[in-house]
This record gives sequence, structure tokens and C-alpha cells, in this order.
Amino acid sequence: MKFILALLVSSAAAFAPSQVAKSSVSLNAFEDELGVQPPLGFFDPLGLLTDADQERFDRLRYVELKHGRISQLAFLGQIVTRYGVHLPGDIDKSGTAFDSIPNGWAAIDAMPQAGFLQLVAFVGLLEVAVMKDVTGEAEFPGDFR
Repeated sequence: MKFILALLVSSAAAFAPSQVAKSSVSLNAFEDELGVQPPLGFFDPLGLLTDADQERFDRLRYVELKHGRISQLAFLGQIVTRYGVHLPGDIDKSGTAFDSIPNGWAAIDAMPQAGFLQLVAFVGLLEVAVMKDVTGEAEFPGDFR
């Protein structure tokens, strides 16, 4: 009987509110940034911004926005190609049609090596030359106008 009572008390204690630790001074610098909301406040579980300055914070926010946009485009590409919409024509000079390339991860193996390298080079070009604030007039991180 004592064992059952101990189990009940310990399981009830698991749902009791815990003490919230105070944030360190370095994290308090970002408490007023966009996206900080209760009950977590500024959430940095990996400690990437421990002892970081505003420039580092802005860089990580910029990268997060860019990768989020890329993920959205990748998801949209999956939806469109699984629906059956493909580019017209051939992917290479030997006559491999875009329609013959399967969906999903199977496309990596079915794609000609030269086509895959062109895809990687194009993404690299976008990363290095296109997706950046070249004018210096960005109003917020991720503003590529």
C-alpha cells in the first residue's frame, strides 16, 4: 500500500509547476527581438547565441529565413511534381525526358550525373551571387528587394 501511495505522489509531482531559471545576461540582450514570446521568452536550446553580439544574431536570423524559404520551395516542388507537372523536353542530350525522372529521393539516382552537377552549381550560384542584400538597403534580415 505504501508503494502505491508513493507512486501516486511521485506521479503528481511530475505535473507540478517547476521553477523557471533566470536567463543569463547575454541572452537578455535579445529579449526584445521579434519572435520572443511567453512562456519561453528567448529560446536558444543549443546555446548558439551565448556571448553573441547583435551582428551574430542578425546573421543567424538571416540564415534561418533563407533556409525556411528554400524548404518551402522544395516542398512546393514535391507537391507539383507528384501531381504530375513536369518540365517539357529532355534533361540531357541523350533523350532522357523530364517525365521519366521519378519523384522524391529516387530522382537523385535516376538523374544523369551532369544534370545533378548543374543543379548543385545553380544552387551554389544562387547562394553566392543572388540571395544577398547587394544594395545594403535591406529593411530587415532576408529582404532581397
